Amino acid sequence: MRLLYTIWCAVYLIVLYLVLFPIQFVCLQREAWKPLAHQINRIWGILFFAGVGIPVRVKRRFKPDPKQVYVFCANHFSYLDIAAMGVVVDNYYAFVGKSDVKQIPLLGYMFAKLHVQVDRGQPNSRAYSLAKSIRTLASGRSIMIFPEGGIHAQELPTMHHPFKDGAFIMAIQQQVPIVPITLLTNYKILPDTETVRMHWHPLRAIVHPPIETTGLTADSVDWLKEETYRIIDAELRKDASDR
Repeated sequence: MRLLYTIWCAVYLIVLYLVLFPIQFVCLQREAWKPLAHQINRIWGILFFAGVGIPVRVKRRFKPDPKQVYVFCANHFSYLDIAAMGVVVDNYYAFVGKSDVKQIPLLGYMFAKLHVQVDRGQPNSRAYSLAKSIRTLASGRSIMIFPEGGIHAQELPTMHHPFKDGAFIMAIQQQVPIVPITLLTNYKILPDTETVRMHWHPLRAIVHPPIETTGLTADSVDWLKEETYRIIDAELRKDASDR
């Protein structure tokens, strides 16, 4: 039954995107239309989780202002995290993610047009992606990033430590708040294992109050990333303890 459920999820995800992609393709052709392309991704996520019967339960201790700019930072234990962020956060944002996505037909085209790519095989890619992220923030668009730098955690639900510096450098440079997000159950729904299987669990997430960066300098990067880690980790530990 789990295999059948996984097949249904995969087929539904692909068919749903094929239906939505023509509209998204048109929206990607002009910069002014890209927010609409982003909303199509959000609709894709909402319809996907509804169609596979996974309820989305987001505890918003803070409601991000859609007119404000933030750096959203979340733990990263599952490839489902990318789809989940579209239903957890309403704001218009750019993902910072691996350039490997561009090899996926259609989805790769969208990612290249809409988000910030990091090619870990290129020595200057991190510097380029950081510069592009800073320009994105300066243009009035938020950034979504997984500061662990990938799925690296060995003992779930404990995050990989320490976080990468990039998210915190850009937030301080642009003086925009960090918004920590705890994804509590994605690794249970789609574990990062050799055998791909979807499991039924509610998608649960917490959007935390922002950490202000006004007045912080480059000397505060270590403090800022540790504070972000502490906030996300505390909820992961509390949830594990409650269970």
